[in-house]
Amino acid sequence: MSVHSEIKKITTETLRKMKFDKEKITMLTAYDFTTAKMVDAGGVDSILIGDSAANVMAGHETTLPITLDQMIYHTQCVVRGVERALVVADLPFGTYQSNPEKALDSAVRMMKEGGAHAIKIEGGKEVEESIRKIVNAGIPVCGHLGLTPQSIYQFGTYKVRAKEDAEAEKLISDCKLLEELGCFAVVLEKIPAALAKKASESISIPTIGIGAGSDCDGQVLVYHDMVGMNQGFSPKFLRRYLDLYTEITGAVSQYVKDVKSSEFPNEKESY
Repeated sequence: MSVHSEIKKITTETLRKMKFDKEKITMLTAYDFTTAKMVDAGGVDSILIGDSAANVMAGHETTLPITLDQMIYHTQCVVRGVERALVVADLPFGTYQSNPEKALDSAVRMMKEGGAHAIKIEGGKEVEESIRKIVNAGIPVCGHLGLTPQSIYQFGTYKVRAKEDAEAEKLISDCKLLEELGCFAVVLEKIPAALAKKASESISIPTIGIGAGSDCDGQVLVYHDMVGMNQGFSPKFLRRYLDLYTEITGAVSQYVKDVKSSEFPNEKESY
């Protein structure tokens, strides 16, 4: 039997079962083939092509500038590197908020051209009709509540959301709405841990937290942050598993020295 035939594909149903079995779900971002291959080989359950590509891949201050075409390109690259993980792609700002027809067109393109297994949308009640239309077309949707980076200019800050009662109540009601609409999971970003626990217990679909405590059904981090490629970004919720910035700049510096001093290439490295 080949190795490939032993790899069990993760599906939206797998994630639901993991919640039921109280097995934690793991998710990381990836935006290119090589990274996706490594993240998938590491055993992560789901890979998110986040619109955070606007920040870590393109150097933008917010996630707003990235286009649907650019997100489709990143998704195509990731899908080619994945054998096991569920691939979820963000629909970027402006592709679903205003018009359910446009939302469906965007989602269809992401699935057909990008090859995504599912899409992610920010917001609750405000985007109800868009989510309904996409789910009714048979496309799996992951919700996203709490700090929704596409609304950053409305919030005016990246601080913790839903600390006040009214916003906390809306978040719980939006969680229930997303479940009713047929979403298979919901990302909860930067909200109090106690609220995330309550939200997770109030719905039967999985919650995936980022800065939302340990009682969510799973966790997601941006790959570049988790492996320490970004030095300037250190939110409280981030755990760095490597310091690649130091490792890579050190390796580049050594390469420069070796070339300048004619140490590289040596005899063994020449034909």
